[in-house]
Amino acid sequence: AGKSDIDRAAQHLLADPEVARGLTHLLHEVRRRHFGFTPRLALRIHRGAQEGHGGDARDFDRILEGEEQAPRRALVRLHVGDVRSFSFPEAEFSHIIHAASEASARPTHGQYLQMLETIIRGTQHTLEFARACGAPKFLLTSSGAVYGRQPDALPLLPEEYSGGPNSLDYRAVYGEGKRVAELLGTLYAQSYPVQIKIARCFAFVGPYLPLDIHFAVGNFIRDGLRGGPIRVDGDGTPCRSYLYAADLALWLWTILLRGEPCRPYNVGSTEGIRIADLAREVAHLFEPPVEVEIRGTALPGRPGERYLPDTRRAETELGLRCSFSLRESIIRTIRWYRKQAPFKEGIHDQSF
Repeated sequence: AGKSDIDRAAQHLLADPEVARGLTHLLHEVRRRHFGFTPRLALRIHRGAQEGHGGDARDFDRILEGEEQAPRRALVRLHVGDVRSFSFPEAEFSHIIHAASEASARPTHGQYLQMLETIIRGTQHTLEFARACGAPKFLLTSSGAVYGRQPDALPLLPEEYSGGPNSLDYRAVYGEGKRVAELLGTLYAQSYPVQIKIARCFAFVGPYLPLDIHFAVGNFIRDGLRGGPIRVDGDGTPCRSYLYAADLALWLWTILLRGEPCRPYNVGSTEGIRIADLAREVAHLFEPPVEVEIRGTALPGRPGERYLPDTRRAETELGLRCSFSLRESIIRTIRWYRKQAPFKEGIHDQSF
């Protein structure tokens, strides 16, 4: 997300003196000391190449290139390693953001066990890092997957919902792993002087969204950029919502700064949309509009699966809100990707 997007998303938050002071303090800490990040991009850059899955590696020179990124180079120092075993940097840290985990797995490559191991061992290793360096605040990016399947009678998933994934379903490995990660954070918070802030993330759209894995909105944008058609593999009835990347960034910062320790906050949008309607919405944002192909057939009387957060806790306790509509979020994402190769030159290339 661009600076103007962040400014817009932050406008109402910065009116809160506590948030303004907190962000000012954080910027001071970034310059004076070090800020501990454990994003998948940084701590897992080598793992994909080492294991033969080139798609997991990331090109940091490409990510950091560009004039708008130049001022940030002095504030960012990459520490390369595997989140499960990285060496602890010898520095002083005030905050840690742990956002390193697999989000998708290919059963043909036996990646479900790898996903579970990465989430659990990676979280514990990063918590050990927080304990070792004495960082007082730790943000754990969890997931709405911890709730399991959303009941048909529940329009939105609140944090108080006590359901969970089916522990005998291998496809629930991500949600189960995140549940264990939250428990690990709680145990460390009870045993050591570290405040664990928990963000249960749902679905998002914006710059750097992967277009070639299981994220539907990313797949639809990719298909549209290639000239269509946009393909929906299922029947299009599941309902999802998408928070824009600039809002996501501000929500996470706010939870880190002001969230209550060991109290989860849903992070996402309540603006639900059926996947079929999402595909059509994306299709009509291209000129000319591209075709939409829905390969599945909806069963009469069968309700579509939903994955929608109740965000009232974040709204009432932290003053958070969505600053970008779904339509505007998609438009901004498309515009960003049009500037990237291969799309900026009209090349419909399968690899990027």
